[in-house]
Amino acid sequence: MKITIIAPMDNIMDAAREVLAQNDLHWPGEIEVLPGLLEAGLEQACQAVKRGTAVIISRGGTATLIAKHVDVPVVEIQVTAFDILRALKSMGHVSGTVGVIFMRRFLFECEKLGDLLGIPIQEIFIDNELRIEEEVLEKAGRQGIGTLLGDASAVKLLTPRGLKVGLIESSVESVRKAIIEAGNLADVRRREREKAELFRTIIDTSADGIIAIDKNEQITIFNPAIERIYQLSGSEVIGRKIGDMIPDDGLRGCLTGDTGERESVRRVNNRVFAIRRIPIKLGEDIVGAIANVQDVTQLQNFEQLVRQKLNKKGLVAKVHLEQLSAASGQMKVIKERVRQYAANDATVLITGESGTGKEWVAQSIHNLSLRQKGPFVAINCAALPESLLESELFGYEEGAFTGAKKGGKSGLFELAHNGTIFLDEIGDMPLSVQARLLRVLQEKEVMRLGADSVIPVNVRILAATNQDMMHLVDGRKFRADLYYRLDVLRLHIPPLRERVEDIPELVNRFLEKSPHSHIVGITAEAVKFLQKQFWRGNIRELENVIERIKLLAPGPFIEERMVREELSASGHILHDDIAGHTGPDMTERHKLEQILFEEKYNYTQAAKRLGISRTTLWRKLRQRQKP
Repeated sequence: MKITIIAPMDNIMDAAREVLAQNDLHWPGEIEVLPGLLEAGLEQACQAVKRGTAVIISRGGTATLIAKHVDVPVVEIQVTAFDILRALKSMGHVSGTVGVIFMRRFLFECEKLGDLLGIPIQEIFIDNELRIEEEVLEKAGRQGIGTLLGDASAVKLLTPRGLKVGLIESSVESVRKAIIEAGNLADVRRREREKAELFRTIIDTSADGIIAIDKNEQITIFNPAIERIYQLSGSEVIGRKIGDMIPDDGLRGCLTGDTGERESVRRVNNRVFAIRRIPIKLGEDIVGAIANVQDVTQLQNFEQLVRQKLNKKGLVAKVHLEQLSAASGQMKVIKERVRQYAANDATVLITGESGTGKEWVAQSIHNLSLRQKGPFVAINCAALPESLLESELFGYEEGAFTGAKKGGKSGLFELAHNGTIFLDEIGDMPLSVQARLLRVLQEKEVMRLGADSVIPVNVRILAATNQDMMHLVDGRKFRADLYYRLDVLRLHIPPLRERVEDIPELVNRFLEKSPHSHIVGITAEAVKFLQKQFWRGNIRELENVIERIKLLAPGPFIEERMVREELSASGHILHDDIAGHTGPDMTERHKLEQILFEEKYNYTQAAKRLGISRTTLWRKLRQRQKP
């Protein structure tokens, strides 16, 4: 930044050059020194402002004249007591009262200086530098002043009138102080301009419409976004009363301290906007008001963008309908149901044993639906304790409980907005959480823990369970009203033992998941053997078995022997070809396995039903699976 010194007399030029020659000011910008008295000085100052100077330094009448005509700060070189003493000394012998001419009042009083010197000194303050001659002559005559001291303009104007006028020159130190003050002022001005430019850039580039008024209801800010909203230019409205330019938007109410509606939704030019109004306060006084106007459509688009970003972080369904194996007739029916349900937005309850692929079906529904570009959020309701499940589903505010994250946290329903949430193992959801879930289904809104306001959500709910839901309802472990809200559409996924036709396709898919494996395929005999087995863990168990064999088998093909050895080693009950095995042993084995299945492989309960010990049951099963 630049500082310009306008020197109305040679003494100031010399003093300024001496200060600059010492090179100890540590001012990073440029300092120029130009001559100029009164009008000539004003012309120099105006040219300097055009060149970008930040602060002007001058003295006396010239400084006063410049300050009235330029819009940059003007620092005046101060007149000190030493400057007065030097001027008196240069006058030689003086008699009578001495008058000192000032354009403005300084910090010291010349009368006290006169008392110390034994010379009567009077201060003459000039109100109008254009009438300096008349004012000085009138005051000097009235006060009996014969000798005058003043700046260069006073000397120039009064000497031709026959008055004895001495020139008050400025010391090097006075000029130095003025330059330091100008530097500080320029630095402050630079920071203020940076802040103003930052503020202007924020306002002008904001996607939100921003309008502000002062305490007189006059518009002070009307940014480009608000121009587009109201189809008015800022030049048309700045300085005008808001009521004369646009419909009342509640801003004027802020000026009176009205604590009424501060947030609202308005329609402007056939578009819907969310408006938030805030009073501008200086201390306790309201000096204006500002409104933030947001296009609701833009908010929705931005929200959708956030959801897409979240998708990239993992909130996405990866399984598509064509990936569901459907060699069996049952699965063909299910795939057709998935297509039908995807076109609907109702809740779906997916039932079936653990490991049958209920989440795959849920992902397929999402990826076929109109919500496919939205997030897919899945949570296992049985995997989390009640308190944690509630905070994960619905979110919480800062300070809602000990250990709550600073700033709070969005719940999964918020993250699933405009998408799908999959609630697995819904039958294990605690009753307290069920009540809150029911409200989400009814009101389409959530309330975070510790919050006092609701958040609208647009979410489709898919739920899954491996339990008998009506049994849970009858036992008062699940709310009947919630059950009927969830069971609008239903899909039952059969266990793998009832659709063994799907096993070949499933096995091939599991093998394809590791394209760089040394295993390149599986023999037909091995596949047939897999189809004969009782897969109590369904697809999940089958996949785990194939993964283990891929790691342990020498390759390149998985053979029946390898499958048999792996299943036997893992304690799996082997099933051989039923057609080749008859008699009482086969009947007993089926009985044992049927009861085990009915008791969900609880060996203690199965043994109790059979009237034998748990050890005997285990021994019988191990005997029957020997080749």
